[in-house]
Amino acid sequence: MKIAFVGKGGSGKTTLSSLFIRQLAAAHVPVIAVDADINQHLGAALGMAESDAAALPSMGAQLPLIKEWLRGSNPRIASSETMIKTTPPGEGSRLLRITEDNPVYEACARTLPLEGDDVRLLATGPFTEADLGVACYHSKTGAVELFLNHLVDERDEFMVVDMTAGSDSFASGMFTRFDMTFLVAEPTRKGVSVYRQYKEYARDFGVPLAVVGNKVHSEDDLDFLREEAGDDLLVSFGHSDWVRAMEKGRPRPLMELEASNRRALEVLQEAADGAYETRDWERYTRQMIHFHLRNAESWGNEKTGADLTAQVDPGFVLGEERVPQPVR
Repeated sequence: MKIAFVGKGGSGKTTLSSLFIRQLAAAHVPVIAVDADINQHLGAALGMAESDAAALPSMGAQLPLIKEWLRGSNPRIASSETMIKTTPPGEGSRLLRITEDNPVYEACARTLPLEGDDVRLLATGPFTEADLGVACYHSKTGAVELFLNHLVDERDEFMVVDMTAGSDSFASGMFTRFDMTFLVAEPTRKGVSVYRQYKEYARDFGVPLAVVGNKVHSEDDLDFLREEAGDDLLVSFGHSDWVRAMEKGRPRPLMELEASNRRALEVLQEAADGAYETRDWERYTRQMIHFHLRNAESWGNEKTGADLTAQVDPGFVLGEERVPQPVR
C-alpha cells in the first residue's frame, strides 16, 4: 500500500504521517517511510536525534545508483543516463519489494527501531544552497517517483511518504502513485485551500483522497471542516500532550497517545486498507506511461538526446505477480 500525506506548510502533515508510521509499526506491519518534503523533519518526528536525521543519506545524491539498479537488463533503456523520473519499468527491469534487501536500500535506507518493530526510513535530501540556479526540488523527488514506479507492494505492506507542502506535488505525476492520499487540513481558510486544489486534480485521475482535520479544538472547528470538505472529511485530531512531548524530544510509547487520537489513527489504517480493494494495476501502469510520454515530449527527449517514448514496453503491466530478479 502506497500512502501519501500532503497539506499546506505547518498543517501538521509530518507529525500525522509519523504517528501513522508508528501505528503501523505497532501493528508489526512492514513499513518504508520516506521524507519527500523540502524541509526534512520526518526523521526527527520518528524520534531520531537531529544530528542523525541530518546525516540520513540523500536519495537524490544516489540517483545514478538507483537508475542503474532499476534499469537491470531492460533492452528499451540504453543507459541509466537516459532514465528520467517517470521512466516506467518493462521486461528486464528490476522491481522493488518492501521487505527485501537490495543495493537501493543499502545505499539510501536506515533502519529505525519503532514501537517494538523496525521501520526503514529514506529521505530525498534537503534542497541546499548549492542547488539554487541549478535544479528545482522536483529533481530531488524524482528518485522517489522512480522508486514508486518500480515498487511491487502488497496489501499488508506499506510505503508512507511525507510529501512536500502545498500543491507542488502536481509538478509531476507522482500524486497518482498512491493508493490513498491523506490531506491534512487545519480548520482555517488557508488550511482548506490546498484541499480544493488537490480535489480537482485527484478527481481527474481517480486518486483516492481523504481529508484529515488537525488542530481541531472545538465543535465549531469540526463544523467548519465539515462544511468545506463534506464527505471527504474522514477523521480529525485534537490537542495532544503526547505530540507536544514528542516535539520537545521526549517521545512516549504510542499506547500512551490520547484515546481519541489513537482511534483516529485506527480510522486512517482502516481507510488505507479499504483503498486496496480498488487497486487497479493496469490503470496504475497506464497513468505512469501517460506522464512519462508527456515529460518525454515536453523536456525529456531534448535533455537526454534520446527518444524516451521508446522506453515504454506496451506489453508490460506492473503487478504483484511480477517477481523481482534476484539480487546479485
